[in-house]
Amino acid sequence: MNKKFEIGVCYYPEHWPESLWPDDARRMAALGVTYVRIGEFAWSRLEPKRGDLRLEWLERAIDVLHEAGLKVILGTPTATPPKWLVDEMPDMLPVDKEGKVLGFGSRRHYCFSHRGYRSECLRIVETLAERFGNHPAVAGWQTDNEYGCHDTARSWSEESLAAFRHWLSDRYGSVEALNSAWGNVFWSKEYTDIYAIDLPGLAPAEINPAHRMDFYRFSSDQVVEFNRLQCDLLRKLSPGRDIIHNFMGRTLEFDHFAVGADLDISSWDNYPLGFLEDRSDADDDWRRRFARAGDPDFQAFHHDLYRATSGGRWWVMEQQPGPVNWADHNPVPRDGMVRLWTLEAFAHGAEVVSYFRWKQAPFAQEQMHSGLLRPDGVEAEGYFEAKSAIEALQAVDTTANTKADAAIVFDYESAWAWEVQPQGREFDYFRLVFDHYRALRRKGLSIDIVAPDTADLSAYGLVLVPGLFAWSDALVTALCNFEGIALIGPRSGSKTRDFSIPDGLPPDLPKNLADVLVSRVESLRPDCPVSLADGEGAVRFWREFLVTGGSCQAEITAEDGWPVLVHQGRTHYLGGWPDDILLDDIVARLTTLAALPTVDLPEGVRLRRHGDLTFVFNYGDTAADLGALGLDGELIIGGSALPPSGVSVFRQ
Repeated sequence: MNKKFEIGVCYYPEHWPESLWPDDARRMAALGVTYVRIGEFAWSRLEPKRGDLRLEWLERAIDVLHEAGLKVILGTPTATPPKWLVDEMPDMLPVDKEGKVLGFGSRRHYCFSHRGYRSECLRIVETLAERFGNHPAVAGWQTDNEYGCHDTARSWSEESLAAFRHWLSDRYGSVEALNSAWGNVFWSKEYTDIYAIDLPGLAPAEINPAHRMDFYRFSSDQVVEFNRLQCDLLRKLSPGRDIIHNFMGRTLEFDHFAVGADLDISSWDNYPLGFLEDRSDADDDWRRRFARAGDPDFQAFHHDLYRATSGGRWWVMEQQPGPVNWADHNPVPRDGMVRLWTLEAFAHGAEVVSYFRWKQAPFAQEQMHSGLLRPDGVEAEGYFEAKSAIEALQAVDTTANTKADAAIVFDYESAWAWEVQPQGREFDYFRLVFDHYRALRRKGLSIDIVAPDTADLSAYGLVLVPGLFAWSDALVTALCNFEGIALIGPRSGSKTRDFSIPDGLPPDLPKNLADVLVSRVESLRPDCPVSLADGEGAVRFWREFLVTGGSCQAEITAEDGWPVLVHQGRTHYLGGWPDDILLDDIVARLTTLAALPTVDLPEGVRLRRHGDLTFVFNYGDTAADLGALGLDGELIIGGSALPPSGVSVFRQ
C-alpha cells in the first residue's frame, strides 16, 4: 500500500481482558492497520485516586501493539476527568446558559477556563509524556477528544466570568473604549467598570450583539489556550511526534483554524449517517434517499475544511464502520459505503483513515455503536469493507496532491455573528456556505477551503466569499490582487469587527473592486421567494437591495427590477441567498468566465481530483455511466459503469 495512505483503528485495551490484547493486535496487523489510537478516555484507570498512578497496564498494551508492528497514537485523557477530581473541585464543571451545572456521568464535563483543571490536565499529560513520550511505538499524540462536542465550548461558570472580564480588559484597555465599541449608549447599557460586566446569559430581550460576539470570541480563545498548553508540553517532552486533535462535523463554537495552528495534523470524526440524521438542513425526501449512504457533500466539505486548518496534513481519526448509537435513527450503511467513505477521504488528501472502533463494546453508553468486530470478536460487516478498501489502495501509487481549481472562504466568526443576529430564522452561515460548496461539487469541481485572513488567492481560478461577517485587510488585499473570478456575498462585509454597520454601508469594499452598496435588506419566509425578471430560479431567505455606481453592472435582476447579481470586471457581488436553480446558473456563468473544466454530475455522483488521479463516487441509488459524462482515462480502480456505492479511479 502506498505510504501516503494508511489505515488506523481506535482501541480500548482497558475494556477487554489482557489475554485478548495479543490476538487483537495480531488481527489488526493482518488486516493492514498501521496506527492504533488508545488512551483518550482512560484517566480513571491511569489514576484511580489522586497520586495513585497505574501506568503499567498502558505500558503493557503499548508494548503488545508495538510487538505486532503497530504504531500508537496516545490520547491525553482530559476529556473525561475522573469523579475524585470533580469532587475535589466541583466548580470545574461547565455551566449552561440557563445557569445549570452539567455534572459528572458522561464526558466533556469541564470548563475550559478553569485554571485548576488546566493545571491538573498538565499534570496528567506530563506524567504520560515523561513515561511514554520516547517509546518507539508512540508515533503521535491526540490532545483531549472532540473539543466542543455536546455544546461544551462555551461555559457560563464563575471561572468563565472572571476570565472573560480579564479578556475584555486586555482587548479594550478601558471601559470607555469598550462602551464605544459595543455601542452601549443604546438602551442605557454603559458600564463604569469592565469588571462589572456579566456573561451574556438570559435577559428579557436581545442582549447587545457585540457583547455576545465577544463572549463567543473569548470562548473560542479559551479552547485555543487549553489545547496549546498540552501541545507545548508534549513537544517539549515527546519531540518528533505528531500532535493531533480530532474535530467533529458542523461544530462551529470555536475557531478550528486557531486550534489547528498549534497542531501538526488536524483530524475529524466522520459519521456520515449520523450527521445526515442530526446535522443536515436537507428536506425529508433527500434524507430518505441518502439514509444509508450519507449526504454526498457533507463529508467532502469537512475533509476540505480540516485539511486547511493545519497546513494540509489531516486524518480521519474516527470513521463510521456501521450503525452508530447517537442519532435519532441509526440505519445500517448500504453495502459498499464504508469502503467508499474510506477511499473518498484519501481522495481529499487524508494521510490516515482510522475506524471507530476495533471492537464493539458490550457495555455502557456506546454498546450499540458498531465496530470492525462484534463484541464476541467475530468480524462485522465493516471489517470486510475496510479490508476491501485496503486492497483497493494497493493499486493507488500517487503521492502528489494538487490545489483545487476553486476556493471558498470559511470564517468561524461569521458563524457566530449570524447566530447572534440572524435577522431571519433560516439564516445560518454553515448552510449558506454549504449551499455554495454543493453547487461547485455538482459541477465536478475540486475545492479548497481557505481561512478568512488568506493573503494569496493566486492559485485559484474561482473564489467564493459567501456571508463573511467582516473583512480582514489581508483578504481585501488578496481580492484586489486576484486575477481570477470572485463571487462575494450575500451579507459579506455587512458589519465591522465591532458588530456595527460600516460607515459606507455594506459590502464595505473598495470602489475599484466593486462599486456597489446595500441600501436595505429583508429576510424572507421560505414560502415567499423573490422570482427573477428572466429565467428560472429565485432568491430565498435573504435579499439585499443593491445600488451600483461606476462600471458596476447588473447581470441578473429580480422581477421587481432590483439587481440580484452584479459584476465589475472579474468581481461579482450576489445580493441574496439563491435557490439551487439560480445558484447552478451562477456557478455555470462563473466557471465559464474562469475557464474551469466542469462536468454536470448526476445527483449523488461526485468526483475529486488528487494529483493525476480522478476519484468518482456514487452516493446515489442508480448506476452511472462515466463515459457518458466524459470521464475517462486509465482505470486504476473500478470501471466506467459506476454502481451504487461504487468507486472508480482513473489516471488522466
